[in-house]
Parts: sequence; C-alpha cells; structure tokens
Amino acid sequence: MDLRASLNLPDPNFTIPMKADLPKAEPVMLQAWDNGGLYHRIQEARAGAATYVLHDGPPYTNSPIHLGTALNKILKDFVVKSHSMMGFRSPYVPGYDNHGLPIEIAVQKKLAAEKKTVSQAEMLQMCRAHAQEYADLQTKQFSRLGVHGLWEKPYMAMDFTYEAEEVRIFKRLYEAGYIYKGLRPTQWSTASQTALAETEVVYKDHTSVSIFVRFPLLHDRDQFAKGLSNVYTIVWTTTPWTIPANLAVAFNPLKEYAVVKVGDDHYIIANELVGNVAEALGWTGHKIVKVYSGAEFEYAKFKHPIFDRESLAVLADYVSMEEGTGVVHTAPGHGRDDFYTGQRYNLPTLTPVDPRGYLTAEAGEFAGTYYKNCDTVVVDRLRELGNLLDARPYVHSYPYAERDDQPVIFRATEQWFINLDHENLRERMLAEIDKVGWHPSTAKGRITAMVSGRPDWCISRQRPWGVGIPVFYGAESGEAVLDPVLMDRVADAVAEHGSGVWFAWPAERFLPEGYSHPTTGETAFRKETDVLDVWFDAGSTNLNVLGGTLYPLEWDMPWPADIYLEGSDQHRGWFNTSLILGVALKGHAPYREVLTHGFVVDDKGHKLSKRAGNAVEPVEVCEQYGADVLRYWVASVEFTADAPCYDALLKGFGEHYRNVRNAFRFLLGNLYDFVPSEAPPQLLDVDEWIIEQTDLLVDDCVAAYRRHDFGAVISGIHNFCRNELSSFYLDVIKDRMYCDGAAWPSRRSGQVACRAVLERLVKLIAPILPFTAEETWQRMRGRPSNGPLTADDVRHSVHTATFIAPTKERLEAIEASPLQQRFAALLVARSAIFTAFETWKASADVKDSQDVVVTYADSGESLDLLKSFSNEDLATMLKVSWITLEDGPCSVLFATSPHAKCERSRIRRPDVESVNGVMLSARDQAVLRERGDLAS
Repeated sequence: MDLRASLNLPDPNFTIPMKADLPKAEPVMLQAWDNGGLYHRIQEARAGAATYVLHDGPPYTNSPIHLGTALNKILKDFVVKSHSMMGFRSPYVPGYDNHGLPIEIAVQKKLAAEKKTVSQAEMLQMCRAHAQEYADLQTKQFSRLGVHGLWEKPYMAMDFTYEAEEVRIFKRLYEAGYIYKGLRPTQWSTASQTALAETEVVYKDHTSVSIFVRFPLLHDRDQFAKGLSNVYTIVWTTTPWTIPANLAVAFNPLKEYAVVKVGDDHYIIANELVGNVAEALGWTGHKIVKVYSGAEFEYAKFKHPIFDRESLAVLADYVSMEEGTGVVHTAPGHGRDDFYTGQRYNLPTLTPVDPRGYLTAEAGEFAGTYYKNCDTVVVDRLRELGNLLDARPYVHSYPYAERDDQPVIFRATEQWFINLDHENLRERMLAEIDKVGWHPSTAKGRITAMVSGRPDWCISRQRPWGVGIPVFYGAESGEAVLDPVLMDRVADAVAEHGSGVWFAWPAERFLPEGYSHPTTGETAFRKETDVLDVWFDAGSTNLNVLGGTLYPLEWDMPWPADIYLEGSDQHRGWFNTSLILGVALKGHAPYREVLTHGFVVDDKGHKLSKRAGNAVEPVEVCEQYGADVLRYWVASVEFTADAPCYDALLKGFGEHYRNVRNAFRFLLGNLYDFVPSEAPPQLLDVDEWIIEQTDLLVDDCVAAYRRHDFGAVISGIHNFCRNELSSFYLDVIKDRMYCDGAAWPSRRSGQVACRAVLERLVKLIAPILPFTAEETWQRMRGRPSNGPLTADDVRHSVHTATFIAPTKERLEAIEASPLQQRFAALLVARSAIFTAFETWKASADVKDSQDVVVTYADSGESLDLLKSFSNEDLATMLKVSWITLEDGPCSVLFATSPHAKCERSRIRRPDVESVNGVMLSARDQAVLRERGDLAS
C-alpha cells in the first residue's frame, strides 16, 4: 500500500514556484501587461468612480534613473495602485522636465568632442533630441519597476502644446498684474551666465576670505567727531570682490555706537561689539571716548577705502550685532538688502561685474579681474593703502547653483519677475498652506518659511533652450511691448512649430500687418532674448495637465490634485512654484495633500553617488533581485527621512519577500482541487478565526494605505504571514489538508479559509508587489504556470480588482466574536508550552513534540476557554500527541507519549492501531477505506 500516494499533497504545477526568478519573470509579465493595455483596463474598471489624482512631478531628462528617482516613482505607484484598489479612479500621467542648462551643457560637450559648430536652431533641435532620448530611456526604466501609467503619452515640458500653454500662462499672469521687469540683484551663475531663482540654489559650506576694512571719515555732518583726529569706521565682509562696488556703510538706528581710541586712531563701531572686534584685531590699551545712537550717523560721509569717492552713512534696521562690527558694507548692485537701501537713499545701482564674473571698467584699476581673484588682488590693494585691518579664511554657508555646483554671486540686472505681493498673493499662499495636509507634519513649517521669506520670483533666464518670454521691444526706443494679443499669436506659432520658432522667426512675422508700438509708434521691433525659468515650466504643470487642458476630460484628472509626492527639496522647488501659479491664477493651492520623502544614503549615512563609489543602480537591482524586492525595500524604509540602501539590506528584504511568497505558495498549493460549490456549510473554528484575523489585517492595512504608511502595510502583511500563518495556522492545518479525505468537509473548510485568506492578502499586497501578486492571482484563476499572460488574463488582472475590506458591521462582529477570546487563550498556552518544551526536550532526549503528552494546568477564564476546544483539536493545534487540562496554578508537564505513531500521518494518537500490519489512526483508516486502499 502506497501511503504517500494517498495523501493530498500540494500540486507544484498549480501553485507558484518556490524560486521566484523575478529578474526573468517580471519582464515577461511587463510585456504581457503592455500588450494587453493593463493601465487602460484598470481605468475602465473604475469608470464612473470618484477620482483620486496624484499629479506627477516631472523628473529631468538628462540621465538614466537613479535610486532616488526610483524611490520616488515607486512611492507614487503605491499611492496610485492602493487608491485604485480602494475603488477610486486613480489615473496616473507621468511627466518629464526637458528644458534648461544641463541639457544645453550635455549637447555642447558632444559638439566640442566632435569639433562641430552648429547654428542656434540646430543646437535647440539637438537639445530636443537629447531630452527625448532620455525621456524614452526613463520611461522604459520606470516601467521596469512595475509602475503603471499612461507611458505612451506622458506630458513633456517640450511638447509644442505644453510650450504654447506656458506662453498663455505668462499672458494670464501679465493680465492679472503679476508680471514686471525690474533692475534687481538676483543670484547669478557666472558659470552658466544666467540669473537664478531661489529654487535653483542650494547652500553648502564655503571658505571665503573675511576682511576688516576701515573707511576714513570725510564729513562729520553733526560734528560727532569734533576734536578727534584719524576717525574711521570699520566694516567686516566675506566678499572682497564687492568692495569696488561699495557706495555706502550702514548703521542700525536702534543701536549704540562707540568711538574707540586705539593709539592715535579712532574707530566707530557698535558699542556691544567692541570686545569682539578688539579681540579679532588684537587691540590693547583701547578705550571708548564717546557713545552715540546709530541714527546720529545718517548722511555722514566716509571715503571709499580704495577709490577717490564718498561712501554715504545710511541707516538700516537689518544691521545685525551677531558678527562683524555693526557697520555693514553696502553695494547696491550686489545685495538684496543693499539694493533697497540704495533705492531709499537715491544711490546708483553700481554693478561693476559682467555676466562671466569679470570686473568691468567701472571697477577702475581692477577691470578684467575675475571676481574670485579679488580675494588676493583687492585685499592686497587694501593692505597697500593701509585700510586692511585683518584678513583670514572664514567657513560659512554659501549659495551654490544646483545645476552646475558652482558658487553664485548677487548681481543687479534687469530681469522679469512675478510680484509675490500683488493682490496679497503671498498672504493668500500662506492661507492656502494651512488648508493642505502636509506629511510629515514638519513639512508645513518648511514650506511656510520658504514662502514667507522668498523674494519676488525671477522668471527670466539668459539661455536659449527654453520657452521664450513673449515680449517685443521697439527697435530704436527699446521700450517693451506686453500685448496679450501678440502673446496669443506667439502661443499659436509655438503650438505649431515649438518653442524654437521664437528664436527662428524675425519679430515682424509674429505681428499683425501694420502693427505699431502702442507708445512710440515704431514699426520695427526686436524680441526678448530671455527664456522662462525651468521652474516656471514645472510650476505650470498643474495648470496644463489637470483639468483637461492637455489631456481630454475622459482622463478625468480634475484640478486641484489630491496629492503631490516628491523629495523634501521640493519645498523650495516644485511645491513652491506650483503654489505660486495655482494661487495666482486659480485662487487655491493646486494640491490637497503633499507627501515628501528623504534622500537615499548608504550604510554610513552618506548620499549615494557614482563619484563616491556607493551608488546602487535600480536597473541593476532589478537584474539581480527583481523589482518586487526593490519595491519591498521602498515599502519597508522610513521614507520620510533619509533612506539607507545597500546590498546587505536588499538581501535581507529578499528574505522577507520569500517569507511572504512561501506563505502564498502554501495557501495556493492547497487549492489545486478546490471547488467552491463543494464548500462546507460551516467552517471549522480555526478556519473561521484565520479569516477573521485576515479581515482585521485588511482593515488595518487599508487604513495605513490611506495615510500613506506603507511601512505599516508591509510589516503588517509580513508579520501576519510569519506569525498567524506560517507559525500557527498553516502549521496546524497541514495534517488536515494532507491527510483528511480529499472531499471531506473538514478539508473543504480549510480550503475555503485558504482561498479567502489568499485572495485578501494577494489584493492587499498588489500595490507593493505587483508582479508576485499578479503571478499568484493568475494561478488562483486556474491559469497554467507556463506561457505569458493572454489578453483575457490581463483583463482579469489583480490590478483591476478592489480590496476585500470588511464592513463596519463585520468588524464589530469580529470584535464581539467568542473565537477571538478562545484563540487568544490558546495562543498564550501554546507559547508557554513551546517555550517549556524547548527547555525540557534537551534533558529528555526528545526532538519532536508529537512524541510527548502534555499536562497543562491553568485556572479561571483561561482554563474555561481552553476547555471549549476538544482534546484532539488542542493536541493538533499544540503539535503534541495528547493534552490533559487541569485546574491549578499555571504549569506545564511533559511525558513521553505512550501512543503509537500513525505511519500515514506521522502523528501519535490514542486511536492508532495495527491494521494489516500498518499502524494507522482511526481517521487515516477511514480515508484509506474511502479510497479503496483498505478493506472495509
């Protein structure tokens, strides 16, 4: 008699294989999804449902994806997939950012390497091709991560229609009064020769030369230095290159200033900083001879420390007492505060530095000097003239251009701006911030600080690869023409030919026949050469993509978005500029929620980079472990902070993945002969209990999905698979599923439970592990393991399904269910017995708990709950030969089982006896007789 053949062992061809082989299996599934139009099937399945829209922040198309962009896209996919499976229509239109300097630089490097010179039109066409190349590559790579979306039609900032809409947005802003051109100090990149906005600047530690410089007193308007000789004031600055542009020295009107005698000289500095300055300059024997209010120095005149011109004493309440001397060097052409102070005192905006960073003829003897070299040249000249009191290195936080990683300078130029205080825009933005859900909550403080403290938005850039600013100038007068009619004509031309048309066509071709300047009457014009800031491109996405402007309303992506999800650096970037344009043109924030994530770091906390040699490439991770393992990592890390990623960590998550997969494999393996119509009318207690436990898990995880707590979802599922399933339920039912009669109600009860649990779990984990969920789901449908998915399989994909979420009434019934109390008591006893057995078996030389009988003592309600189970059920669930319950203090006693072992099921029970020379339990005898393997 072949006892093994009589068992209901899982069919390995029905369940999923133990070896996932994700790197090979996933691309095959991706192709099938693509062929079957899965994204569109998902949208069709949600036709008519309420929408939940995540608006995609566009990555820049200048390189392959990296782990940070992979983290971002996978998190977005979690949000989109989970809300789709909650029953929402959750369309996802990916986007790409295409204009800007990095692509120009990449194209210029290529031309230099090939020793080619091309026209501007050809260069712009090459920029477009370069951006398209990387957009196509990133599309392929993001899709490989299992991210579903409208990949065949992403929105792109360089699409002609998008560029045209951007021109129209500029027009709408102008009509609403937000646009102006003005001379302002802006942060300027000398490497890129363009103005920068706050969004394009990062702050890094930087070593400057700090100098103390004295300015001789020329004119004492109020005679506060009467009777004193050799009177000076002292400034402290970390920008020696701006000394040639000095026109004033600023005093705080609310502070006191001392006249300090040092030898034969007298120095005017803040009274409260005398000690600090004396220490820095090595003064000894100095004394304060007079003290004045800062306001008394207004309009005094000092001599420039190098040139033969005056430096006016002005008042400014921003003058700080934290560092320096309390007297601030003021160059209106090179600082924001300096500029406005200069405006108040009618000082010229002197900017003796050209776009490349070289000093001009206005800098006198320093003309032609690169600004960084002034640390030597200007300092040496000050020393030669006797006006340098000290020079030393100084490390401080300094602005750098994010794109080229070079320090920036403040330089006054004429630029186009959006006025953040027009129509109380700033206040309205701050009010909208209060209405948005910010995750983590600290993000609200960051965006509030960014908005409240930022200057007007400089939106013009001195580069060609971008959307031209649609402004004309009289050819002779230079007076600007901002005409909405002309702007619309430009937009129409851009929609047909692309943004390059602005540079290719002469001005006259955009103008109506006979058009003349509305002020001067001129008929000849030139065009603005600046383009719009790339952050204007990005900030426009909500206006262009949501609400049906670029995509038909059938995509159902209403404005505003339900959520934005990007890295924490976007508080000064995309979140910020989107907010400006949304509030200015639509009156509200373009998002209801904002979720931010940190950066990816290595095991030492260092940012990943190829240069540092610690980069983890997402494409390589997919090739080695599979995208589902990478997605498991994303779900598991605390993504709102910096997230570590390294090979050992990925291997660990690979093991966690296998725990979940093996649980799915066992559940599915028991269903190869399951026929729902043969399900028993009533489930066994343990089967009903595991379904209840699963429903509780589903409720917790769906709530976690709603609050974007993916770590709670994956840890909840992993712990459930490891604890409730693998360590208990699956272990308990194995004997019943393998050894009971194939069609017995007891086995069918287990199959009903396995099917119910698996269906809930597979749907629940589908947003995180889309490939494994699909593989398991298709096997549940009876799909054979060989061959790619068919169009019908894709139509019935797990991703078109919804979560099996318990109702409120179901949850209340579970909470009140006696099963929960009974099994809670059982699991406490089981833990105590297993712990005691580990200690006892070593001394008793027993390895298998099936070889022992247990006497378990307890009292009160716990004992009553245990007695609600039969002894046989208890023995099965406790994995022992038999158990006896006693009333008394909690204790566990073991003894070697006196019962024989069944040769078929390998359990020891009192009813095991010899039948035809084979030891069999009563249950196993019944099965064999039913099969005809044993005579009745």
